[in-house]
Amino acid sequence: MSAALDEFCGSIFWNDSYLARPDADLPICFQQTVLVWVPLGFLWIFAPWQLLPMCKSGAKKSSVTKLYIIKQMLTTLLVLTAVAELVLAFVDDTDQDPLPAVWYTNPSLYIATWLLVLLIHDARRFCMRRDSAILGCFWILSLLCGILPFQSLVRRALQAPISDVPRFVLFFISYGLQLLLFIVSGFSDVAPETKEIWKKNPAVTASFLSSISFQWYSSMVVKGYRKPLEIEDTWELKSKDKIQAIHSVFEKNMKAAVRKAQAELEKRKRKKRRREGDPDLGNNLSKTQSQDILVLEEKPPKRKKRGDKGDSSSQKDYARGWLMKTLGKTFWQKLLLAVAFKLVNDVLTFVSPQLLKLLIAFVSDKESFAWQGYLYAILLFLTAVIQSLSLQQYFTLCFHLGINVRASLIAAIYKKALTISGATRKEATVGETVNLMSADAQRFMDLANFIHQLWSSPLQITLAIFFLWEELGPSVLAGIAVMVLLIPINAFLVSKSRNIQVRNMKNKDERMKIMTEILNGIKILKLFAWEPSFEKRVNEIRAHELKDLKNFSYLQAVSVFVFTCSPFLVSLASFAVYVLVDENNVLDAQKAFTSTSLFNVLRFPMSMLPLVFSSMVQANVSKARLERYLSGEDLDTSAIYHNPIAGSAVRFSEATFSWQQDGNAVIRDVTLDIAPGSLVAVVGAVGSGKSSLVSAMLGEMENIKGHINIQGSLAYVPQQAWIQNATLKDNILFGSELDEDRYQQVIEACALLPDMALLPAGDQTEIGEKGINLSGGQKQRVSLARAVYSNADIYVLDDPLSAVDAHVGKFLFEHVLGPKGLLRNKTRILVTHGISFLPQVDNIVVMVEGAVSEHGSYSTLLANKGAFAQFLSLYGNKEEDASEKDTTAVALAGCEEKGDEDLEPCVEEGPDDVVTMTLKREASIYRRSLSHSFSKHRTSSRKKAQEEPPQMVKGQKLIEKENVETGKCTAYVGTNLWLRDWTEDAKHYENQTYPAAQRDMRIGVFGALGVSQAIFLLFSTALSAHGAMQASQLLHQRLLRNILHAPMSFFDTTPTGRIVNRFAKDIFTIDETIPMSFRTWLNCFMGIVSTLIMIALPTPFFILVMIPLSIFYYFVLRFYISTSRQLQRLDSVTRSPIYSHFGETVSGLPVIRAYGHQERFLQRNEATININQKVVYSWIISNRWLAVRLEFVGSLVIFSSALLAVISKGTLDGGIVGLSVSSALNVTQTLNWLVRASSELETNIVAVERVHEYIKVKTEAPWVTEKRPPHGWPSKGMIQFVDYEVRYRPELELVLQGINCNIESTEKVGVVGRTGAGKSSLTSCLFRLLEAAGGRIVIDGVDIATIGLHDLRQNLTIIPQDPVLFTGTLRMNLDPFDQYTDEEVWKALELAHLKKYVQELPEGLLHFVSEGGENLSVGQRQLVCLARALLRKAKILILDEATAAVDLETDHLIQTTIRSEFSDCTVLTIAHRLNTIMDSNRVMVLQAGRIVEFDSPEELLKKQGTFSAMAKDAGISNTESTTL
Repeated sequence: MSAALDEFCGSIFWNDSYLARPDADLPICFQQTVLVWVPLGFLWIFAPWQLLPMCKSGAKKSSVTKLYIIKQMLTTLLVLTAVAELVLAFVDDTDQDPLPAVWYTNPSLYIATWLLVLLIHDARRFCMRRDSAILGCFWILSLLCGILPFQSLVRRALQAPISDVPRFVLFFISYGLQLLLFIVSGFSDVAPETKEIWKKNPAVTASFLSSISFQWYSSMVVKGYRKPLEIEDTWELKSKDKIQAIHSVFEKNMKAAVRKAQAELEKRKRKKRRREGDPDLGNNLSKTQSQDILVLEEKPPKRKKRGDKGDSSSQKDYARGWLMKTLGKTFWQKLLLAVAFKLVNDVLTFVSPQLLKLLIAFVSDKESFAWQGYLYAILLFLTAVIQSLSLQQYFTLCFHLGINVRASLIAAIYKKALTISGATRKEATVGETVNLMSADAQRFMDLANFIHQLWSSPLQITLAIFFLWEELGPSVLAGIAVMVLLIPINAFLVSKSRNIQVRNMKNKDERMKIMTEILNGIKILKLFAWEPSFEKRVNEIRAHELKDLKNFSYLQAVSVFVFTCSPFLVSLASFAVYVLVDENNVLDAQKAFTSTSLFNVLRFPMSMLPLVFSSMVQANVSKARLERYLSGEDLDTSAIYHNPIAGSAVRFSEATFSWQQDGNAVIRDVTLDIAPGSLVAVVGAVGSGKSSLVSAMLGEMENIKGHINIQGSLAYVPQQAWIQNATLKDNILFGSELDEDRYQQVIEACALLPDMALLPAGDQTEIGEKGINLSGGQKQRVSLARAVYSNADIYVLDDPLSAVDAHVGKFLFEHVLGPKGLLRNKTRILVTHGISFLPQVDNIVVMVEGAVSEHGSYSTLLANKGAFAQFLSLYGNKEEDASEKDTTAVALAGCEEKGDEDLEPCVEEGPDDVVTMTLKREASIYRRSLSHSFSKHRTSSRKKAQEEPPQMVKGQKLIEKENVETGKCTAYVGTNLWLRDWTEDAKHYENQTYPAAQRDMRIGVFGALGVSQAIFLLFSTALSAHGAMQASQLLHQRLLRNILHAPMSFFDTTPTGRIVNRFAKDIFTIDETIPMSFRTWLNCFMGIVSTLIMIALPTPFFILVMIPLSIFYYFVLRFYISTSRQLQRLDSVTRSPIYSHFGETVSGLPVIRAYGHQERFLQRNEATININQKVVYSWIISNRWLAVRLEFVGSLVIFSSALLAVISKGTLDGGIVGLSVSSALNVTQTLNWLVRASSELETNIVAVERVHEYIKVKTEAPWVTEKRPPHGWPSKGMIQFVDYEVRYRPELELVLQGINCNIESTEKVGVVGRTGAGKSSLTSCLFRLLEAAGGRIVIDGVDIATIGLHDLRQNLTIIPQDPVLFTGTLRMNLDPFDQYTDEEVWKALELAHLKKYVQELPEGLLHFVSEGGENLSVGQRQLVCLARALLRKAKILILDEATAAVDLETDHLIQTTIRSEFSDCTVLTIAHRLNTIMDSNRVMVLQAGRIVEFDSPEELLKKQGTFSAMAKDAGISNTESTTL
């Protein structure tokens, strides 16, 4: 072979002697053949694929750009140089002196190749990305191979005059042109046609170099640094990454896989049936039947109990095993590509230690040539760069795969939710279904990032052990044994800390429960001055929590200790065994440092495997849940026909329906014909099947027999209005086009105009989730307006009038539903309880137990004297009261809903960020501008937050910690330097036996240094844990104290959810997340410092290299961190809508299906997912952008440390070089972590600032001041108001305007007035919940503004309007400070008529009161409040009369007790019902914040004033008639 090549070149192809000299060079023949043919071969193998776009028919060419012309011109010049060379060969070739063949073949090959390049450039004009990756690689290869002939020629030219000038010149011209082409191809070539696409997503047109280095992303990073990013700033997804494209492929694969799985399921079921019927064939039928009956009997109770959910579902088999296959089939290309990149990376990981070994050998060997050292340094650098690039591509693919898997699962779940059958839907609550989407899809996303570790970790471990065996032989097993031993220790620590976590979650829940209660009952706490008692309770729980947290962080310190010890213990074990086994084994630098770096490589896969397994286990659970849900049954609407039948709009033919497939029929044999344009009322008792009839029409039920024929489109108004989180207008339009006239007409008819006037932004007001900022009646009217606007043919109305007041109901019937209403020409089916409308309908259908008992017009049915007539006589007389009761009930329901809603956000696992929740709640467009300024204020206040006093404590702690950390680092550097010394022994004792004492000393000191390093670390972690604990304890204490001191106005203007969130999420971040990320940051920082010291010690010049690198690093960091933080913010902001839209859809399914809007909702969901996808994608790329740049810095550190080692070869020994280069090899990873940790720390430190914001809230007056009231004050109970004025908040109007009056001792005064007259404000003033805006209140000669709040509040008594109780014992609710004896408490209970009830309770006074007093009746709660007042027995009692809550009996009890027990006190009664105050001494009548009348009731009744008018309304004519 080599002989043939010799002849081909006309010179020697290979000779080893060329390399064995200081100025080594390659033989010319080798340069002309191998170095030329390798790049060309590469191009010719891969190039044909690049020409394919030309062959596609119908492909359009993009236009010519400047870059394209430059490339083609440079390539043409290359063709000309090759031609020139060929011509030269023909000219030079003379007969006597024939040229070798190579002079002809190479130029010809080059001509062909450059022509091919011209073609490829042209072919790329058919593609979006006009730069070719193959060409990019070819240029790099060609330039690298060209370097060798290049230096050869230069060296020769310097030694002697050039013999062959033309060829010499041509080579350099050609090399220069190739270099230029390579540089030009680095720019992205954007054709004018693709300009728009390029603006939306530069990745599509990015050049090869820009793609592998993620350079195209830089503009985004700069933008994020300059201003806060918004959704609009992120780039669009490529069309193949949009959810529509991914999901269509996924769905196709899923359908096929599910079909197979269901066939399997059928087989399994058949087998099971055969098995069950097997043992006793004769009896088989009856046996299975009886089993079925058992199952049927068992089922219902199981449904109800939440806890047993698992059992009932685990019996039900489902189609399984298809999800993984589907995902694999959908995403196989990404998986395979990732495998390729990961393989490259894994293999290269093991090249570095081998190169390190060669480098150490080179430095230790005096005879070696300098060029070898430079070669190793360059190879180390190249390995690092290639490894880094392939790793980043691998990560990009993995994360990309992850978000695509998540998105396709979310889309599939959403689509399934729209078609799911009623039975399957009942199996899972809305929350559980949303969980499938948030938690389970997320688990798959995490798994996608890990999945390749399953094959990569074992591969890395095998390779590492193989190379270690080469180094140290069997002694490696000692090291591996140590690693394996550490696994169970870690597992133990993990399970232990998990137990603590579980315990702590309980504490946290407990604390959050009390906090929520405190915030909901804050007014009562303030009125009774009970804050200290509750503060104590919270602090007790917090103490438990902190104790657990402390234990948890000490455990963590131990596990960090173990983790730090492990690499060192492993190397200690291996080295010790290696040295002790045989005296001839001497540890030299090569062995020691190669092994150390191999052990470092081993650590990562060893620690990854357990993570992968736990991720697999979690994903497996999720897989089962998703498979069960996604293969569940779809809604079967085959029983709903749409055939045109003349004269009939809806026809039921023997329709029988049930809610579950084999359940009982709820609708039985209904045969009905409803004429077009008629108004049909469906009536019946509760539970007679009215709503079920509607559901059957909508196709929501399982058909047993018969069918329903519906002609035309449907509109549906459900019993409970379903409102979307959108503007009011969008809720009414519901996706239809806007027709302004009709819209106005609808709004007017549905009585929505007055409501719109009240809303902050009219019909543009954003309605919160579940319609939070609308009352029940408003929601129902919006729901009706939506139906009316949709202009359908048939209207199905499920009792829409029950939620509105009687007069509104009448209005709606007249203007919308009735014979004269907007819908008079449509077919209307109205389910109703309202009897007043029945005479006006065309037809009445009476339902009894799911069947139609009779139907006809109002008059015929009355004459029939059937069920309908009875129904009328039952409800007719009640109708009047009912309508009134309804309205109060509705009003209450509205309040309750509002109440619950505030508590929502404190659920820990909710995906919604609470900020978004509250923003929705404070619904309206005006908020948007505020949120912008808020995010700007955030950054500026971050600086302030860090200078605050709470940080002081943290600061002092940090100083101790820094010292310990430095200690740890010193030890770390020490360990490594000692290892270097140890390896030096190999030289001293080269040909003699190794002294045992020396050997033992080496091992001992190495061990001691390593252990001390770990011990320092243990101290540092423990100290930092201690410091963090104190800081979070302090912050929580101050936050709690300040919130309890905050004035009432603060609670009126701040949503409870927001305050709760400070106590939940932010305190959690301060407790757990910040200390963790701070520790990581410190470790990384110290690790980097020590590495740099180790490199700089032997080679001080390294410091010069370090300076520009650090500057570059710093800038990259600054830019990246701000962008990354914004993207994380955008991610959480864009993720919430996915879940909330899903939750909304699930709760409004019947409505969406009835209107047939599934497609529109699917599209909306896809749009929402796409927005989130593009943000997450952007975030992923930002991480890769950073990693590529930092790893490049790392590679330069490696290169410079190797290069400096080579340059200063004579002065250094192998040990030092090994030390500095092996440290440099680790630096890349640490640099990456440092950035991660800094950005995490910066993101999380915001929590401190948010807590701090509430620590700084303005507080109310002090609880106790210097001036204390005299003992036993107030002794008389005289109250004077002097020119008293008050307003709720500084910017609002006065509520009480100049009140002047004197109330004598023991006088009974009633306060009355219409709503908003300022009655309740009066009590707030007495207790100083509102501070005076002018004037003063004097009680027994003491101005109440001059004493402390608690001194005031403890000496007044109030029985508040709403009886608030707290969780805890009954005794705690009466006397939280344990001030009174048990006798006194029982006495109070007796007077409050509760003694008998409490005595009968098993725990007596220690009876546990549940949250909000749920386990007592409303009346009993009111009596408990009375008992509280009786215990206090102050001289002044204020009775804020309970309105709706109390039944007449309790009311009577309370009134009599007050008259007898408080006869010697001053009593102010704020009355809503006049008859309770007719026996007062005087009555104060308030109007618009002024006293208009103040006299005895008798006098006031005689005067024809405000009071007598109110009395007349209430039907009271004289004072006597009111005695109870």
